Amino acid sequence: MDTEAFIHHISTLPNYGGQIAHIEHIRPLEADYGRLDGALAAPLAVCLKENGLLPLYSHQAQAINSALSGQNVMVATSSASGKTLCYNVPVLQALLTEPGSRALYLFPTKALAQDQLRGLQQIFGPVLKGDEIDTFDGDTPQPERAAIRRKARIVLTNPDMLHLGILPNHQSWAGLLKHLRYVVVDEAHSYRGVFGSHVANVLRRLRRLCRIYGSSPQFIVCSATINNPGEHAGKLSGLPFTVVEADGSPSGGKDFVFWNPPLIDEAKGMRASANSESSALFSQLVSRDIRTLNFTRSRRLTEIIFKYSRQRLLEENSAQAARIKPYRAGYLAKDRRRIEGELFGGQLTGVVATTALELGINIGDLEATILTGYPGSIASTWQQAGRSGRAGGRSLSFLIGRDNPLDQYFMRHPEYFFGKNYESALINPDNPYILKGHLLAAAWELPLVDSDAGYFGPGFTATVTELEGQGLLRRRRGRIHLSPRIDYPAGEVNIRAASGENYALIDSVSGTLLETVETSHAFFQLHTGAIYLHQGESYLVTELDLASRTAHARPTRASYYTVVKDLTDIRVKKVLKSKRCRQTNVHLGEVEVTVSVIGFKKKAHFTEDVIGEETLDLPPQRFASVALWFDIPAGLLDGLEKKGLDAAGGLHAAEHAAIGILPLFALCDRNDIGGVSTARHPDTGKAGIFIYDAYPGGVGIAERGFELVEKLWRTTLQAITECPCQDGCPSCIQSPKCGNNNKPLDKKTAAVIIRSLLTKQPR
Repeated sequence: MDTEAFIHHISTLPNYGGQIAHIEHIRPLEADYGRLDGALAAPLAVCLKENGLLPLYSHQAQAINSALSGQNVMVATSSASGKTLCYNVPVLQALLTEPGSRALYLFPTKALAQDQLRGLQQIFGPVLKGDEIDTFDGDTPQPERAAIRRKARIVLTNPDMLHLGILPNHQSWAGLLKHLRYVVVDEAHSYRGVFGSHVANVLRRLRRLCRIYGSSPQFIVCSATINNPGEHAGKLSGLPFTVVEADGSPSGGKDFVFWNPPLIDEAKGMRASANSESSALFSQLVSRDIRTLNFTRSRRLTEIIFKYSRQRLLEENSAQAARIKPYRAGYLAKDRRRIEGELFGGQLTGVVATTALELGINIGDLEATILTGYPGSIASTWQQAGRSGRAGGRSLSFLIGRDNPLDQYFMRHPEYFFGKNYESALINPDNPYILKGHLLAAAWELPLVDSDAGYFGPGFTATVTELEGQGLLRRRRGRIHLSPRIDYPAGEVNIRAASGENYALIDSVSGTLLETVETSHAFFQLHTGAIYLHQGESYLVTELDLASRTAHARPTRASYYTVVKDLTDIRVKKVLKSKRCRQTNVHLGEVEVTVSVIGFKKKAHFTEDVIGEETLDLPPQRFASVALWFDIPAGLLDGLEKKGLDAAGGLHAAEHAAIGILPLFALCDRNDIGGVSTARHPDTGKAGIFIYDAYPGGVGIAERGFELVEKLWRTTLQAITECPCQDGCPSCIQSPKCGNNNKPLDKKTAAVIIRSLLTKQPR
């Protein structure tokens, strides 16, 4: 692709207003090759040679050598660096030289498993019979499942199916578990937060059953580049790892453009809609027949940007309007497979997608990627940008800045992003709210024993005792059995959410099920009056039935979307850690969070103007979590009042800004955390700012913030003072989720507060 020509083209269009904040010209890289310590089985070596996969890159050779010597291996290299060979070669070598051995491949999405199946069959078809490699997931037809259990030597699946379908039915999978030689965990950076904490427990249940069946599989884990690859792989599996992270793969080079929507009102910090900018760029690329993926942050935005783009193309290039599609989780399997096939086959020029297409799917000659908003981590940003340019030619990527502190920080400080400051992936397998469900599932699979603490960690004993006290587990003759009144406990655990329960969304016109929505999101997405988008079509929620967990919606032509308003209260239950930082005290502790959804706003498409607000009467949601908080010295507040500054507005603004910046240091999304500011908290007796994990039990985000609190303060101060607005805007101190309509907020006072926290205490 001639990236320079396209950048020149868009910069000469009438609606160009200086949106290019930075262009990083990433140079091509030559390959660095390595050698294997020993010879491979002849059929495998022939396959590699005939498919042009030799010589091996240095990281591939290092990973394969380590795996063949019996080590658990974590490979953390860039997107499109050929990580699949790092596990396919050791697995196929074992299957060719060790009769009866088997392997289990875990991918976070069905689409990725299907893509890897195609690659295995295409490259290594001569090595194994067709029925020896297969996928097993929720889309696998029932008549085919028994044959897969009997014959498949490589089973490609996802953690959900391992959790729900394989482990609870382990007797049917005895052949696999008895001869399991390798477990492959791909795209491990996606296993973070609640999802990663669940997956870690699923893998511990797998290892426990393997021991019973007499196997002890090696693990090969692959990830995008993260800051803690060895630690993360160890927490996921409970095993030690050899880390491979020196990337030897070549690159065709990339132009990476940071694109900031133009300021409409500098004083108010108002920028043009990032969604409109995204659809404009996407339409320009597609209309010039440049194959493009446009990544969005949510299902709703996927649908919105697809609608914007289709409308633009219908006006300018009607032929290309039929060559774009949306893609996201929630669609029926047949619809996802159809879109994947059209994308891989070249029938589609562009797709607007959630992270469902972020992971290592080989889409071929994709030339450009658009990231509509910072994806939440540097690792995910590179992963999404790396979807283009996999064929080896020069490619183009756009990161469009949204109106929030983190996006705008990168627009002003691209050097931080390109300085390779990768975040750490955070999980908490010991979270009791997560561990409980998995211990019940493990007891269903096979009665627990005290030595299982070796698999499930330090929280095992206390959690088992608690479950015994609740009558859910019973100890008998040295073994811990599941209560007879519990049936299939794995079905009660949704590993992609803190809660295992879902709400059903029903089309009230046809009576059909549209989608299911996890309980913790239901009040935010399915409240009465909500606009819900499904496959590009808008639905108005007319009723939310809490008793039956059902929402009813009808098609609508509404020209707006909805955003909820909520209020949060936080109570301190137990202080876990405290430390002195400069002039104040910082704490980490267990808290109880109460969230009340009190209303919603209607925001116009394209302009995003608020065109209406309504109240809601929904029950509060309470959960236990972990928070960090820092006290605001009384002398500082007194000084603010003497200067006539708004202390409450400053605290509120500082809280918003800090929440917006914390994901810079933890591999999390802004929606993974919440906050509260107060001039006097009833549990501390002091003014303070709280930031908490927005999941029951916590997943380690607040703890990470506690460790790096001074760095958090410094970067938050930068975000506030460098923003060009006068009184505060969404790019620095305003929050789209604020239940108080972002009132009161005081940008100047927030800067004074944080600057004071960073001032050293006089001796």
